[in-house]
Amino acid sequence: MSLIEQLGMKALRSVDPEAAHGIALKSLSMGLGPKSGPYSTPRLKTTVAGLALPNPVGLAAGFDKNATVLHPLARCGFGFVEVGAITPRPQPGNPKPRLFRLTEDEAAINRFGFNNEGMEAAADRLSKRPQNAIIGLNLGANKDSEDRASDFAKVLDRCGAHLDFATVNVSSPNTEKLRDLQGKAALSALLNGVLETNAGLARPLPVFLKIAPDLSPDELADVADVANTSGIAGIIATNTTLSRDGLASVHRDEKGGLSGQPLFEKSTRILAALSGMTTLPIIGVGGIGSAEQAYQKIRAGASAVQLYTALVYGGISLVDEITKGLDQLLARDGFANIADAIGTGRSDWT
Repeated sequence: MSLIEQLGMKALRSVDPEAAHGIALKSLSMGLGPKSGPYSTPRLKTTVAGLALPNPVGLAAGFDKNATVLHPLARCGFGFVEVGAITPRPQPGNPKPRLFRLTEDEAAINRFGFNNEGMEAAADRLSKRPQNAIIGLNLGANKDSEDRASDFAKVLDRCGAHLDFATVNVSSPNTEKLRDLQGKAALSALLNGVLETNAGLARPLPVFLKIAPDLSPDELADVADVANTSGIAGIIATNTTLSRDGLASVHRDEKGGLSGQPLFEKSTRILAALSGMTTLPIIGVGGIGSAEQAYQKIRAGASAVQLYTALVYGGISLVDEITKGLDQLLARDGFANIADAIGTGRSDWT
């Protein structure tokens, strides 16, 4: 991390977390971020659900909720970028404060509640997206919708023409009863509706399902069963957790989803267990803050990974640090590419 980035990160951590998030987005829009694009080598290049990625390190949904900084993000080093979550209608989300730094734990708790400007604004911005990047959208449902399951299909129908992939997000803990849609019957019906809409697009997309880390073994098996028979392209494991085990911060009891370092072990165990239940590609998310942790996710069964909370503590230069470090780890262990390493350490987590 450069001195300038260190000073910038120190300044951001001195203000309210949600305000700091807004400043970070504004800084990127002003051209203050990296401009080199994704780091790539033959070892790092990989294909996930038909998506040709320059490297397997992506940006998780939640950072660019409204697709406002697509062009700057495409230059920040990520192999792929996921924006959103987006709902059909704009909604303000939950009352503030709703984002908390847990500095001692290198973590965050959020209870945003799908705050976003809606699918019309997102579709307009996505229509002007960079063409030399892999861009996906996290699909959400309005809190007051009478038919939440249909909301996911509506957003896909409106925005799909401008995307490379889409993610069905039924695992956020911050919209009441949303996680109920992970039940076997409800999830199957929801995915059928989304995939029917996807089939009607001029260019159907890979559709991923994002799951919670708090599923029981039986619930995880049900999700895997639905995923295996539904026709989706892959699974993103995992979203934030409701667990508060082992936290030191004064904010540890705030309501919302916990992300960052404390989530790493829990999410990786879910990932490893899931990889034994499906042949679908899995994108590993949760607690990744180093190349070694990204590598552990891949060896546990992930085909690619995503970051977000670690950027709060490591800065945007962390993306390049992780991709370059991952390349070195693959070379050290004699892997010619990402695909060769997937699942080779799964037994360590099951």
